[in-house]
Amino acid sequence: MESNMSACCSASRNTTAQVQQSQSPDVQIEPKNDAPASNRDNMILLNGGTFLMGTDDQEGFPSDGEGPIREVTLKPFYIDPCAVTNAEFKQFIEQTGYKTEAEAFGWSFVFHLFVSEATAQNVKTTVQQTPWWWVVEGADWQHPEGPDSDLAERMDHPVIHVSWNDAMAYCKWAGKRLPTEAEWEFAARGGLAKKRYPWGDELKPGGKHMCNIWQGKFPDKNNKSDGYAGTAPVRAFEPNGFGLYNVSGNVWEWCSDWFSPTYHAKGKRDNPSGPPKGEARSMRGGSYLCHRSYCNRYRVAARSKNTPDSSTGNIGFRCAADVTIS
Repeated sequence: MESNMSACCSASRNTTAQVQQSQSPDVQIEPKNDAPASNRDNMILLNGGTFLMGTDDQEGFPSDGEGPIREVTLKPFYIDPCAVTNAEFKQFIEQTGYKTEAEAFGWSFVFHLFVSEATAQNVKTTVQQTPWWWVVEGADWQHPEGPDSDLAERMDHPVIHVSWNDAMAYCKWAGKRLPTEAEWEFAARGGLAKKRYPWGDELKPGGKHMCNIWQGKFPDKNNKSDGYAGTAPVRAFEPNGFGLYNVSGNVWEWCSDWFSPTYHAKGKRDNPSGPPKGEARSMRGGSYLCHRSYCNRYRVAARSKNTPDSSTGNIGFRCAADVTIS
């Protein structure tokens, strides 16, 4: 299967010719206040160990660097059961006065079906190769579909329109960090080896929806048979064997690693953290826009990428933390 990295996964700010933005604004990354005392009570402690990372599945995208399957060993770490919610991100903003990159740029990428008629009249730019991504002025984490939208009834949904830089700022405030790709995949697998999804190899066991992805004909018709067109609450659907929710679908989740399709083939296998440099950061998990015909990346071994300053309506994050020995 050929890689279709730019299909529905996410749009990037580095498409400067397409989005008519010359350079990144000067964004405050350092929160104003000291980080709160780190709270691990609601995090999941994983003991680490050796697991089989990656896949050679014919459903995969070899050019993304999903394979080969290899043994990777991790030390113990904590990870959040859920992606960071709008309510949690709101607390961060209120305590620090942080301004996200979408707010600094003045726009973010919104999926075309979610834009109101009034806002659509002001949309001047779409991404040429993926015209379902619209550049919407005034779209940000508080206004997910543009200036005439809000977070009413969505405080328990994952925060979106957050860049990698925004996620890092939140982590610093929270006394946490982003997971490495290896940690993310270990956690997402939930103790299962070489399975396609967090629950096994069948997408809908017994006809039951297990995650929030696209049903219908992408990108124009979503029949919402899983119950959601956009984001779902962070605890929607069943958790995996380790207690993590929505590691398949819902929103892409930023990881700490720089993205490379080849580095891991010769990189270290003991607590790997990715290449030392790069142009894009890794994302995992797929989103509510993933569909087998375009972006079959809701599998646990699937990967994607985006530039650290990019934000879209289907990218969020969850936090991890080190295990400290007292």
